Amino acid sequence: MTAVTAMAATRVLLPILECTPVLSGAPLDDQSAARLAALLRVLADPGRLRLLSLIQAQPSREACVCHLTKALELSQPTVSHHLRVLFEAGLVVRERRGNWVYYRMVPRALAELRDALGEPELTDLAVLPTSAGCAADCS
Repeated sequence: MTAVTAMAATRVLLPILECTPVLSGAPLDDQSAARLAALLRVLADPGRLRLLSLIQAQPSREACVCHLTKALELSQPTVSHHLRVLFEAGLVVRERRGNWVYYRMVPRALAELRDALGEPELTDLAVLPTSAGCAADCS
């Protein structure tokens, strides 16, 4: 039995409740759906997710390519490629300092994704309404 087969055998399907929206607000128009799909494709790479995580984990919220290369144990061209993809997607900004390039995540870069998927801001959690139709199903 392969690892994939073992995972499929242990997968538990959960019921979809009518009170749990997949997307928040109005349905996505074609342009918004295309933009979100492109953003999700960029984020679907584990190396890129690790890069964003490493950048955000720095005290200054920025990182030099040389430090990211060492942390990921990837070649410099591979890290630079992933950073270019993140830059072109508008997720990071870059600044050249001498021979090195430093990267920072764009503030609120993932806001469109969070908003479309209905993920509230941390400050909004205290004011989330409860669905009357959901109360009986969720208790």
